[in-house]
Amino acid sequence: MTSRTVDTTQELAAFLRTRRERLDPRDFGLPTRRQARRTPGLRREEVAELAGVSIDYVVRLEQGRGLRPSANVVEALARALRLVPDERVYLFNLAGRRPPEAGRPATAAAPPLAGLVADLSPLPAMLMNHRYDILAWNSEMARLLLDFDTLPPVQRNSMWLCLAHPKTRAFYPDRDRVVREGIAHLRAAWAAHPEDQALIDLIAEFTGRDEEFARLWAEGDVKANSRGEKLMRHPEAGDISLLFEVLMPLQDPDQLLVIHRPADEDSRSALDRLFAR
Repeated sequence: MTSRTVDTTQELAAFLRTRRERLDPRDFGLPTRRQARRTPGLRREEVAELAGVSIDYVVRLEQGRGLRPSANVVEALARALRLVPDERVYLFNLAGRRPPEAGRPATAAAPPLAGLVADLSPLPAMLMNHRYDILAWNSEMARLLLDFDTLPPVQRNSMWLCLAHPKTRAFYPDRDRVVREGIAHLRAAWAAHPEDQALIDLIAEFTGRDEEFARLWAEGDVKANSRGEKLMRHPEAGDISLLFEVLMPLQDPDQLLVIHRPADEDSRSALDRLFAR
């Protein structure tokens, strides 16, 4: 039976034991030992050798004696036990540590997600990472905002477009709110990805060149805005009210799927006219 709360120390111990016991020593090229194996899987000393830690340390971890292994030790154990990605993340969570690559953002769209963005037509949709870099978009999204193919990759960033692109600066009547919410998202992403130097450089660039960004950044607002409504003043279609939803795929949690829908019938008609041109 499971309890109402998780004892992470005991669960970590049990998880390490079960992962060790399922392994076949022959897959590791370990030397044959004369002593017969009384239990399946690798021995504790073999895991310790593969992970580069002491046998006593592995014993204490498997006995749930309150150890809190470092991220480096957790990574070494994950490699030694040949954990698949989901198991590896689970081990880090049990140890209360952050996986080393958690700060590395996606720089290209995962092909299945890029296909999904295209399939969402006629709803305008795009794929971003936590820095607001735009990784993929469908034709409706390009028609609604601008043709992203005409931009150099460094400028395919929603925050940069809102702050610096002459066409998109005038898109939002409530621009102050849009920029404020975007900056609050960047601050949350900055704290969640402290090793992302590109994000640090991007924030420094915005702060140095844009007084509005610097003022709002200094206010310290934090918000992961995953649902809401935006009013857009489109130069061809007029005022359009859009509902947006931001979804995070489990397999690619750094790739954010942004889907837009018309908020009312007038906006739906405006979008239809725009996309029909």
